[in-house]
Amino acid sequence: MILVAESSHSTARLGLAVARKHARKAVDRNRIKRIVRESFRLASSNSLPAYDLVVLNRKQTHQLSNSQLFASLQQHWEKVQQLCEKS
Repeated sequence: MILVAESSHSTARLGLAVARKHARKAVDRNRIKRIVRESFRLASSNSLPAYDLVVLNRKQTHQLSNSQLFASLQQHWEKVQQLCEKS
């Protein structure tokens, strides 16, 4: 899940809230955060709007493969971009 808030900065900023409740092992939480950061880096180079974005993990996130997680994030970034353009 991605939460979006307006920002006074000129670039998009990322916040991570990877809960231990949904990913018990530190290895899983760190893998999720690493993939989210890389996906955000690539998406922001493709002109993400200047908003503050917070990524939260869900129950089954740690069970996804790296490619599945990356693909899911790509869809989320596109949706955020579309919603921000409308407003």
